[in-house]
Amino acid sequence: MASQATNVRRAAVSSLRAWSKGHIYMDSLIERQSAKNGLSRQDRALLQSIVSSVLRNRRLLDFWISKLRKGKLDHETRDILRVGISQLLLLGIADHAAVNETVNCGKISVRGLINAVLRQAIERRDRLVERADELPAPERYSHPDWLWSRWRKIFGKKDALALLQWNNQPAKTIARVNPLKPDAFATVSTYENATPVDGLDGYFELQGPPPGEWIKHGLIYIQDPATRHCVDLLAPEPGESILDACAAPGGKTALIAAAMKNSGQIQCTDSNEKRLPRLEENLRHLGIDIATVQCHNWTQPAPNAWHGAFDAILLDVPCSNTGVMRRRLDARWRLRPADISALTEIQSKILTHAKACIKPTGRIVYSTCSLEPDENQDLIASFVADHPEWKLESQHQALPFRDHSDGAYAARLVLR
Repeated sequence: MASQATNVRRAAVSSLRAWSKGHIYMDSLIERQSAKNGLSRQDRALLQSIVSSVLRNRRLLDFWISKLRKGKLDHETRDILRVGISQLLLLGIADHAAVNETVNCGKISVRGLINAVLRQAIERRDRLVERADELPAPERYSHPDWLWSRWRKIFGKKDALALLQWNNQPAKTIARVNPLKPDAFATVSTYENATPVDGLDGYFELQGPPPGEWIKHGLIYIQDPATRHCVDLLAPEPGESILDACAAPGGKTALIAAAMKNSGQIQCTDSNEKRLPRLEENLRHLGIDIATVQCHNWTQPAPNAWHGAFDAILLDVPCSNTGVMRRRLDARWRLRPADISALTEIQSKILTHAKACIKPTGRIVYSTCSLEPDENQDLIASFVADHPEWKLESQHQALPFRDHSDGAYAARLVLR
């Protein structure tokens, strides 16, 4: 029987093979492989670390492989080598474990090749690492060339490079204390692995995963501080009627409910019916009892009953995710330039259809986790130009390389 260590490496290779063939998100694959292999919490963390390292450093790993092996490789063997070399050169896993367990992932016919390449990587480790620093930025930090070119034009070379470097660092685990749970702050603030985030009341950086009962009982929500900007602009008040139009999985709904002190009404919608059960579960755990959940696709007109019904509307629209590529490692490899144009059409439709639902004295906050002006400032400027009855009252752009948080954009719109 294969050892548990071998299972972790095989699970990593299986996850990468499945990822390359379809549109399944990395996190879902890791959950699936962990359950299939009966991995312990510790081994699941190792699996997460290996797969994340490979996706985060894909181009760099392929560069190193090209220096260690001439000629073609089949896709599975390449993924096995990526898994092995990431352990040796990036993760600092013991050489013998990385080599022996990874070699056993291959078919018997290629195990000799895998063993030879990995042992070469050990012998030439220092020089390989040195060569990495000589590579062009998008190859060194494993981003598509088109993204590097785009960001260099938008932000300038220095900040674009800082953005690539930011995206290639493991994301911190930030928890927001749920103020709707009276004992939450005292519980989290006395936890030895929780450190308060400077300047942000109720946010803590966690070392390692949080205790399971904290999630179960809704004491915290794992949430980057950048998510708060759009809710700050929305400024919900107790007793109001709020529409959270793209609500799943519920993180921003939780911020809204906390600001409203769980008093009033929140209508949550999402276009994907499969995401609604998780949304409802999260709201229930967090003790939010003023929210109702319904499936609605906002590229279509709103139900008549919602017209003119809301004091405030949050539109956290589908976007390119370029502000959260540090967390969503799939995004840099899935995204194409044409996708941004397609997304702006969807975003414009959502905004156009949602505006019918606001009260005359209300406000709309449009938000993304994107860094792209096309999806953010330019789209809002175009909307205001096409709808002169609306004006942009304020906006905020969070930039990772400047603000040391996820990237996010938010704009507050009101009727003139």
